[in-house]
Amino acid sequence: MSTSTTASVSTHILDTSVGRPAGGVAVQLSARAGRTADWQALGGSATDADGRCKDLPAPPEGTTHVRLDFAVEPYFEKSANQRADAQQDAPANRDSGAGVFFPEVAITFAVVPGEHYHVPLLLNPFGYSVYRGS
Repeated sequence: MSTSTTASVSTHILDTSVGRPAGGVAVQLSARAGRTADWQALGGSATDADGRCKDLPAPPEGTTHVRLDFAVEPYFEKSANQRADAQQDAPANRDSGAGVFFPEVAITFAVVPGEHYHVPLLLNPFGYSVYRGS
């Protein structure tokens, strides 16, 4: 929860290749105070069956930037058979030379105290998109 001196962050992931939430994805949260400051790892969580992280740590007072690191490779490896059924015409590993084209997704954004930031990740095997939600 945000206070007048801190921000708060939440996220969820939708696997757009199958039109379902992406459960079981590890998410790490880091913060820094200023553009040139070092990142401080604050901890993390994993998405639930609804694709949501409900228990990310709160950034400390003075945070100006937050980074969410999503470990998506294990999710894609685990759900490969489910996706293959849903994507009958999309060849697996097309042009990537690897099992997963984007094994990690790192999203960095600026924050101000007192604001809540909900940052959804729309994910598929060959791309992703993020936005500031509500």
